[in-house]
Amino acid sequence: MLRTTPALMASIFLSFTSAISHAQTTSEENASVTYPASYFAEFGAVSVNDMLNRIPGIALALDGNQIPSIGNNNNRGLGGESQILINGKRMAGKANETRTQLDRIPASQVSHIEIIRGTSGDLDVRNSGQLVNIVLLETQSTSSVSAEAGAAYYHDGTTEPIGSLSYSGQTGQLQYLIGGTVSSAYEWQESSELSVLANGALNETRVFDRQREQTNYALNSNLVYQLSAADRVSLNALYGESNPPATLLRTITDLKTSPQKIMIEREDLPAAADNWEVGGDYEHTFDDGAKYKVLLIVNEKNNDSVRERYVSAGIGQPETKNLFLASDSRYRERIARTSYSWGLSEGQALELGFEAAKTIQNSALRLGSRTSAAPSADHGGLSPVLVPNAISQVEEIRYEGFAVHNWQLNPRMSLESSLLYEVSEIAQTGDVDKKRDFDFIKPKLDFRFDINRSFQLRMSAEKDVSQLSFADFSASVNAQDEDQDTWTGNPSLEQEQTWRYNLNLDYRLPNDSGVLNSRLFYYDVHNSIGRIDISPNSKTLLSTNGNVGDGEIFGLYLNASIRLGFLNLPGAVLTAGLNLEDAHIYDPLIAKKRTIIPIDRGSFRIGFRHDVSALNLSYGMSYQDGIGGVGGTGGNRVRYDIDNVLFYGIGKVRTDLVAFVEKVGYRNITYRFEVNNALDSERCLERKRYNGHIRNRNLREIEYSCTNTGPQVLLKIRSTF
Repeated sequence: MLRTTPALMASIFLSFTSAISHAQTTSEENASVTYPASYFAEFGAVSVNDMLNRIPGIALALDGNQIPSIGNNNNRGLGGESQILINGKRMAGKANETRTQLDRIPASQVSHIEIIRGTSGDLDVRNSGQLVNIVLLETQSTSSVSAEAGAAYYHDGTTEPIGSLSYSGQTGQLQYLIGGTVSSAYEWQESSELSVLANGALNETRVFDRQREQTNYALNSNLVYQLSAADRVSLNALYGESNPPATLLRTITDLKTSPQKIMIEREDLPAAADNWEVGGDYEHTFDDGAKYKVLLIVNEKNNDSVRERYVSAGIGQPETKNLFLASDSRYRERIARTSYSWGLSEGQALELGFEAAKTIQNSALRLGSRTSAAPSADHGGLSPVLVPNAISQVEEIRYEGFAVHNWQLNPRMSLESSLLYEVSEIAQTGDVDKKRDFDFIKPKLDFRFDINRSFQLRMSAEKDVSQLSFADFSASVNAQDEDQDTWTGNPSLEQEQTWRYNLNLDYRLPNDSGVLNSRLFYYDVHNSIGRIDISPNSKTLLSTNGNVGDGEIFGLYLNASIRLGFLNLPGAVLTAGLNLEDAHIYDPLIAKKRTIIPIDRGSFRIGFRHDVSALNLSYGMSYQDGIGGVGGTGGNRVRYDIDNVLFYGIGKVRTDLVAFVEKVGYRNITYRFEVNNALDSERCLERKRYNGHIRNRNLREIEYSCTNTGPQVLLKIRSTF
């Protein structure tokens, strides 16, 4: 059983790391690791991201606690966690994430990079795992321009341009970064499906090509002004836009007839999306070291899409329109967060704060079909079809008070304890009028023990309350099933609640030789969300997302990043990871136990990077894959609905091989050649459909489908000057 495997493997890992740790000298110094700018000189690093790529184990720090969250992965509000800091401060933004900015900060402006492994009241955020702090040089005047140009080539012969341009620097007490990017999200998707009836007879085949023409544009800026030695203010802004229209051509062959009948379905899928965000924060440091902070963020996202389907007896034959489906969505956030932190005594600090957030989502769904009813121009010239709960506004007002206590128990042990109290009101208006109030207490304990400077033990326990997806409240487009165009909303949905327990062992090998890490976790899940039966009668089956019950999650993650100096390759780093997961919950819809999405059976990955400093050349590859195939208890994730079940061949981790070669040439111009999805791996699914309710087990047909998008080849040229 997998449930006993994590304990065994953790024991083996602990024995191994304990053995090698005895060769180290126990130190009472801080367990953080510092990389000065001189460390990266031999690599010819151009940007901050270039510097980070040369640090063994950096992915573990950037991925946070790496443990998957459950629920809908919504992230309303701001929260107190972040993985990347600049000069010890988080950026005054949310969508405008720090990670995307690091390619635009030149390496010449960096003093040093810190990997912070502990907790402290001096940190600007709560440390959920490890923090990466980029410390810039203190200069009175400096500026630089970073530029990147390139192209992406796709397997159908399409070439799309990509590029970015940014201007950054410092003038007196003002630091600034202004930039823009153009990126391609073009996709040519090929898919095939075979349907087999319950008696084994062939039913039909479906073959389709889907082309998505999408280019993303983004403008962003970050300004930081040091008003005085005690006062600091920053401003962050972002604007993004994409118009991702798509077309689809589907060929359906009926294998039950002779001669076989062929039907062509063509779909036009116009769409438009844009988003913007403005954020600012102010910080004041008092003479005794206490700090007061306030942060404000306003953002908005708009997404509009249309699906129009035409059918014909063959390519070039007269077409008949039989489906119109339009979805409009507008999402807005208004966030304010303030806190005051101070030292209680030697080794102890306390932060008290408050966050208020208002979130509004407007959604509208229009469905048109070819019936005998009068046509409507608003429904694409087809007859309107009544969709319950199609017009909706969901508004959440949430208040969160929090207290965070940091206690340095001794030079090698620290304890961070926090308590959050959340009160919220969710009101839905439109086709459904409903208002509900919620309140939750969310405690957390994080204990860290530096066995020595290299070897750290971390244990944490916390209560997590998932945020509901507003899309589940009202009717929405169903992109997972061609036989069902829309999802039914559920305005009575409640939050999932989870107690999360984590054990982490982190060992940094001597002389910067690498990192070994293990994470063992257990989740106690309450009020899990899945499909529930809301059928009005036995003949009309209907389901929606609802709360189904309680469950458990187990997992073990093992990671290694080792520099190959013992093979006389000090510039080469080998990375490897193994994730094992298990989860179960009793689901009343199917009257048996099932897994909990997104928990899969597991995955593995391996990577290699070699920096040849003498040639200013780097090359490498990475491969990842999931554990388990399609279908059955030995497969990966499974999604049940009221009359069908879908088996996924992949989960969080998709089969992927990435390879690259990078060369720094004249005037620090960097040339990079990269291949993504080099194996052109397929994503396969198996769906079983039933006559009537799934619990009756009256199988109607089985669908086997596979999709591939082809490899992507990138050529990039960038420099900082």
